[in-house]
Amino acid sequence: MSLNITNIKTSSDGAWQGDNPLNSAFPLLILQTILVLFITRSLAFLLRPLRQPRVIAEILGGILLGPSALGRNKQIFHLVFPSWSTPILESVASIGLLFFLFLVGLELDLASIRQSSRRAFCIALAGISLPFLFAAAVSFILRRSGFDDEVPYGQLLLFLGVSLSITAFPVLARILAELKLLTTQVGQTAMAAAAFNDVVAWILLALAVALAGPSGPSSGPLVSVWILASGLGFVAFMLVVVRRVMEWIAKKCSSPAPERAFADEAYICLTLAGVMASGFMTDLIGIHAIFGAFVFGLTIPKGGEFAGRVMKRIEDFVTGLLLPLYFASSGLKTDVAKIQGAEAWGLLAVVISTACAGKILGTFAVAMMCMMPARESLALGVLMNTKGLVELIVLNIGREKKVNKSSIFTLLVFFFFDNISLF
Repeated sequence: MSLNITNIKTSSDGAWQGDNPLNSAFPLLILQTILVLFITRSLAFLLRPLRQPRVIAEILGGILLGPSALGRNKQIFHLVFPSWSTPILESVASIGLLFFLFLVGLELDLASIRQSSRRAFCIALAGISLPFLFAAAVSFILRRSGFDDEVPYGQLLLFLGVSLSITAFPVLARILAELKLLTTQVGQTAMAAAAFNDVVAWILLALAVALAGPSGPSSGPLVSVWILASGLGFVAFMLVVVRRVMEWIAKKCSSPAPERAFADEAYICLTLAGVMASGFMTDLIGIHAIFGAFVFGLTIPKGGEFAGRVMKRIEDFVTGLLLPLYFASSGLKTDVAKIQGAEAWGLLAVVISTACAGKILGTFAVAMMCMMPARESLALGVLMNTKGLVELIVLNIGREKKVNKSSIFTLLVFFFFDNISLF
């Protein structure tokens, strides 16, 4: 039964009064969350012997719940995931995404970029530029094959280039820590190069969003210029003014005082509100809200007691409950049936092979030029090819901005799924 969204209630009157809870927003959201968590956790348990990251189970669970499997039964699918509930589910999941990007900014130390050697800078540059060149070729092939031919080529190239060239800094850090490589030359070079790579990729993604964003009556070339100028002003204000405020707060939380417990709660509450306010400001500018949360994370001093306390407060809730909803919702939008015929599967193979080749070969060649041993150069190339959650976020932003339509979105989700499965 289809319902008008204006008639949707937040809560139901209960089954004893003849009211179906699935016709109310909050009970349905609870059921969807339970179902997503049950499916994804079960898949994560099954994939544990293969040493696959949990995000694989979350995306695969969304695919199984979506039009590729459960969604083929339209009656059951529309009962559990009716179209009117999609904005509600994605809004709740986006809060988790906002705080996850804040945690990414909290982990990313800008000092490591400033102190990185010329080697790390050159490796990062090669790891971005060569995949972008390959992305230009892939974009041309996709356009010639009839994929998204109504989207401007420049926008498609930027989004695809960022998707192929970005390195998952948080995932890479965890891999190096598990392999006990963080203190080695390869590990330190990889971390510095990945940090620089991520900063450049976010700048390029902000440019892509600014170019793709204007679509209203006031749209035009000057609007994109104003969006970029406002974004730069926001970043400058955050890194100059807000950063000093957060440094002062971090010092206050580290100094012993009788009223410290109350002050800590107040400062942490202020920090959480700052994440939301920063996201609102970048959305107001015309850039995705996650950029504001990411930049706000950069303003907090790294390695201190305050940063660790903030991370401890929100990390489990965000990664354990809210993020699975976001990545499962990506799976819900992925229809395997969109990949039909030898041409579509061939394009998928082209995307995967060019992405891996661009990242690995570019890093390997520059590392060899920097006099690194061949084995370490190859290991560095594979490490820089690490894919993670941020790539999927890029794809979803592209879809929101109507740069990635359903066909190419499905191709790129499978590319992401294949690459992250390598680890």
